[in-house]
Amino acid sequence: MASSSTTMGNLPRGIGICTTIPDILYLPELIFGGLVWILVACTLVVPANPQGWVMFVSVFCFVMTFTWMLVFACGGHQNRGSWAAADFAYHGVAAFFYLSASVALAKVTLEKKAESNPQNYRLDISAVVFSYVATLLYFIHTVLSAIRWKSF
Repeated sequence: MASSSTTMGNLPRGIGICTTIPDILYLPELIFGGLVWILVACTLVVPANPQGWVMFVSVFCFVMTFTWMLVFACGGHQNRGSWAAADFAYHGVAAFFYLSASVALAKVTLEKKAESNPQNYRLDISAVVFSYVATLLYFIHTVLSAIRWKSF
């Protein structure tokens, strides 16, 4: 007799978040997001509006990703499919936020190219690079979270 059983997806808990895809991306997201936060905070904030958005995005995503990682590490999700959907949604929003912040920061940095202080320019270039890396990490996490969500 053939039985049809469906496989359910599993959300990791404990140390499992350091060994499963896409959850292994939490730490690089925190590292690169923290670097963006630090580098933008070290520079002269002119104009304030785009760099203020970059600071908001980097701090918001850092705090939320850390909180999200703790929820997963403690098993607060109780292996529910709604948490897999929320994981997909959060990382999608974070990827979109980081993309918008990266573009704004790159525009401001290009406009500051002729600035007399090369130290601030180098810090801004580094922040742009790390911001795009964080965008890529959040995008990859979004795609992999969508695949995991569909397995529930």
